[in-house]
Amino acid sequence: MQIWVDADACPAVIKEILYRAADRVGIHVVFVANRPLRTPPSPWLRSIVVPGGFDVADERIASSVQAGDLVVTADIPLAAAVVERDAFALNPRGEFYSRDNVRELLDLRNFRERLRESGMETGGPAPFSHADRQAFANRLDRFLTRHRAVE
Repeated sequence: MQIWVDADACPAVIKEILYRAADRVGIHVVFVANRPLRTPPSPWLRSIVVPGGFDVADERIASSVQAGDLVVTADIPLAAAVVERDAFALNPRGEFYSRDNVRELLDLRNFRERLRESGMETGGPAPFSHADRQAFANRLDRFLTRHRAVE
């Protein structure tokens, strides 16, 4: 198992949590972005730079992820692709995507996108908070504890 990170939009504080988790439990974390990223020196961390373009990083992650891997992303279409491949998807606010909820979330996202295209103001996500950071750290820790014990 390894962790894949949709790194272009991932908050810096979440990346920091992932750096520490990689070294603490000895798990490979791959950051995929369309620009070079600085990561601390660690045998557990790797970054992949993909060409710029719409969804290029997402496509790279979706085509590389293996069953049982974890993907950190706020991108619902990527999460849907990951879940279809029997991998896990966790957003930076600490919410897991699953077969049970990802279709509904994707439908809601598409509905909001259609509203925006028609000129309606739908607002954006709430600002990233300390509670979001804590929820992510807690869920990641529980996930790693449960899934590393299985290996």
